[in-house]
Amino acid sequence: MANVNQPIFILPEDTKRFKGKDALSMNINATKTLAGIIRTTLGPKGMDKMVTDSLGDIILTNDGATILREMDITQPAARMLVEIAKKQEDIVGDGTTSVVVIAGELLSKAEELLNEGYATPLVIKGFRDALAKSLEILNNISINESDRDTLKKIAITAITGKGAEFEKDLLSDLIVDAAIKVEENGDIDKDNINIQRISGGAVDDSFIVDGLIIDKSPISKNVPRDIENAKIAILKYPLEFKKTNTESKIKITDPSQMQAFIDNEQEMLKDLTDKVIDSGADVLFCQKGIDETAENTLRRAGIVSYKRVRGTDIKRISKATGAKLVSDIEDLDKQSLGEVGHFYIEKIFDHEVTFLEECDNPKATSIILRGSTRHVTEEVKRALDDALGVVATTIEDGKILVGGGACEIQLIKELKNYAESVSGKEQIAILAFADAFEVIPKTLAENAGLDTIEMVANLKAANENSKFMGLNVYEGKIIDMKSAGVLEPLKVKIQAIRSACEACEMILRIDDMIAARGALEATGTDDSGNDDSGMPPMDEMGGGMPGGMPGGMGGMPPMM
Repeated sequence: MANVNQPIFILPEDTKRFKGKDALSMNINATKTLAGIIRTTLGPKGMDKMVTDSLGDIILTNDGATILREMDITQPAARMLVEIAKKQEDIVGDGTTSVVVIAGELLSKAEELLNEGYATPLVIKGFRDALAKSLEILNNISINESDRDTLKKIAITAITGKGAEFEKDLLSDLIVDAAIKVEENGDIDKDNINIQRISGGAVDDSFIVDGLIIDKSPISKNVPRDIENAKIAILKYPLEFKKTNTESKIKITDPSQMQAFIDNEQEMLKDLTDKVIDSGADVLFCQKGIDETAENTLRRAGIVSYKRVRGTDIKRISKATGAKLVSDIEDLDKQSLGEVGHFYIEKIFDHEVTFLEECDNPKATSIILRGSTRHVTEEVKRALDDALGVVATTIEDGKILVGGGACEIQLIKELKNYAESVSGKEQIAILAFADAFEVIPKTLAENAGLDTIEMVANLKAANENSKFMGLNVYEGKIIDMKSAGVLEPLKVKIQAIRSACEACEMILRIDDMIAARGALEATGTDDSGNDDSGMPPMDEMGGGMPGGMPGGMGGMPPMM
């Protein structure tokens, strides 16, 4: 008779499995470690990170989205958090650091409750209720303002603490002006704003173009470089002969046949270029290739031609000049052309760019961003991208909050009042949810080298009299953030809290992890169960399946 107590193996021998509290603890520790890495970049006094990729390229930044994108994170729960942070960037353009920091603190508070014996479903239910109340509180304390002065303050808040802070007044003006130019019916398509980086200069040399810039030189140098009232054609049709997908042979028996074949090709190209010339175009932007012979014909006709222009640039040109994108050369005529008041080509430092200014309907615009080196312009562009995101969000939503930890302190106070009206153990989960928001003002104070306990206590006391009181990290004082102009969009804060709570719930609901051999190899775990971080292996689990930690988060090495 078979032994009924004999273990049954249904997974491959090398599979690792983690169950219950071990799986939960592993995932929480991973996310807390990730939050600890990102946390020091938060706020005006946040520090920078140096990230080196596999090719040796160096990135210096304190932009949370960039750091998370460049880190090669393998631990599954940490990767989930990174994906949620990236989605935050895509939706509202800023707040990625806050998402990770808040999620890490929520999980830390949840872990404390679970260790005290509270059930996971109860913690999740309490957090959900607290989230719903938090969104209600934030809407109640928000301010309805979206005038130009408010937009500039929001842009300055987003830029402050980044590498561009020393020129925040100029850069915020550029972003606000660009956003207002492309705004249509309260909506902003950020793709209509082209930020062109050109190294070799100072940041204060940056400027906005009253129209468009195209980061491209014409095919030929011997063309008109300055045209008034230029007619613009944009073409998605090649002015060249492409190689066929299938092999073919042409049998030529005498030289006259060869000459006839060449003449036929030239005649076909001439028909194509004649269509462009007859349309009356002064400038041609072609998304496909242009044959050398065709380009020479266009040049002799005085037409400035560009080939292989990016689709995003084609879209902006069409938007600003009114030119229609022509997919069939037969459809190219005077009615399909756009017009620009001033077309010219200019060299900035060692970089040649094309300008299209004085457009009739410039719902597309460009910013020339200068800087001494590539690293400087890259970091300033990241700051401008964040600023553009929050300005666009404010224009679309029209609601703002004050910064400096003021709204987090207000949330804590209101949530604790709400918890008193809730009966049962869920009250404890709501209180833990409220306490998690202390991490924001604590981190702001900590990164500024201030006494966190004293600053948070002073902030809570000041907030009893005014909901606008926040932490000035430069002076170490509690001041009125609204008067100081430290503002942020309501939508960014709501999205950050909602995303952090969703990430927290997803991780808390995981009670079993199964990792195949390949997953362990990808994280640098060896056969002994040790990984590159030096973290000891987990105790072996029951069922004949040894333990280990896939993608250990014990330190930076296994993550990068």
